Amino acid sequence: MTDIIRTTISKFPFGFVFTPSDFPIDPGKQASVNRILNNMVAAGEIRRLSKGRFYKPKITQFGELPPDTYQIVKDLIEKNGKITGYITGYSVFNELGLTTQVPFSLQIGVRNEKKAIRRDVYRISFIKQQNAITKENIPLLRLLDCLRFFKNIPDAMPNETCKRLLYLFSQLDKTQIVKVKKLALKYNPSTIALLGALLQTLDKNEDTNMLLNKLNPQTSYKLGISKEILLNQERWYIK
Repeated sequence: MTDIIRTTISKFPFGFVFTPSDFPIDPGKQASVNRILNNMVAAGEIRRLSKGRFYKPKITQFGELPPDTYQIVKDLIEKNGKITGYITGYSVFNELGLTTQVPFSLQIGVRNEKKAIRRDVYRISFIKQQNAITKENIPLLRLLDCLRFFKNIPDAMPNETCKRLLYLFSQLDKTQIVKVKKLALKYNPSTIALLGALLQTLDKNEDTNMLLNKLNPQTSYKLGISKEILLNQERWYIK
């Protein structure tokens, strides 16, 4: 059994997170598989990410590399081939060039709220997403999450963040623009306001009435963005 486990692990890519069920061994012998894997952890051959989850570390001249974000949370965003969540928050801020900070706190968008958990050095929290989570929606939901948490992006200045967001939204095609406006309707008002201002800055003729109609004229949003960068802020109650 040990030889089967070692041979199987040798075929896994570095950083691939696996569980005892990933081995071609009778499920009734899971206790033995666990014992062998735990012995390999003790020997320094593999690492334990969390209870029942392991990976083969990659060692470079700069030290040991942890698994990538997807591997750390893949069981939390996919189940039986179906998408149940998506990586968002700090990891996406970094990926999209909104911050240079590398996070040890991970966020996952899900339909139903869950309690935060820990895996190795990572704290994983869950953000409720009211829209349907689909492969097509996820890139747009991530962008909207950046607007939702605009003021929480670490080590970022409002003007520079806004410039980057303008660029990211300028890369969307017409179909995506229509879709992102509809998805935004289930977000908080400040997200809707910022999206409307961004879209009209990019195209003054963009139809944003559905967004504007969702806002309360008595409420304003303090974002600290220059009026030379983000146009029509008064129209969107942004200060």
